[in-house]
Amino acid sequence: MTALMRYHAALLVRSQRWLPPFLLYAAFLAISIQAGQPVLDSLGYTAAALLPVAAWLARICVTGEPDAARGCVAAAAGPGRAHVACLIVALAGAAALGTIATLAVTLLSDPVASDHSIRVPLPAACGAGLLAALACALLGTAVGALTSRPLLRSPGRAVLALLLAALLSLVATGSPAQAAVQGLVTGSRQGEVPLPLLPLAGAALVTAAALALAGALASRRSP
Repeated sequence: MTALMRYHAALLVRSQRWLPPFLLYAAFLAISIQAGQPVLDSLGYTAAALLPVAAWLARICVTGEPDAARGCVAAAAGPGRAHVACLIVALAGAAALGTIATLAVTLLSDPVASDHSIRVPLPAACGAGLLAALACALLGTAVGALTSRPLLRSPGRAVLALLLAALLSLVATGSPAQAAVQGLVTGSRQGEVPLPLLPLAGAALVTAAALALAGALASRRSP
């Protein structure tokens, strides 16, 4: 699996297809977040915006390999393992991006609650932001896995499903991403730093199930 992940990571980096989602994420943060804003609110925006980026990155990794190369890798390592490996690479990329963004936003933001009267401990806020970002990266990867091949092969349907699923993941009540982001916003209003461990656990379970399903279907269908 390690060799497969190195292969897919090198393929992703060389393709430069990761640039559009990364640049879009950076542009969104530059427009939406300004220095001196309450830290928990800013971290909530940072985590929420990472979800569609993670879904997009997962789709890039799944669809970026040439058909001939995909067939060779599937024959050598198994289509299921190869498919799961590229999704793990996408998750790692999204998590790394979210970590960098969270650290940068934490340094730029003001360690206060939304009313600017209650101080918020910056290390605890950063930790909560990292957990929320990881939850969104996990759920975004699950969205990308469930809206790409082998489940959806039509590009038009897949992109539409990806956008709709990413939106629902952010706004639907009970979604781990919605719970993680809402926890940061609520904590900012109350002057308390949340610990989004339950949303993170939920996102991890959903992602594990999505990757298992995608890998099983990839094993049954030809690349």
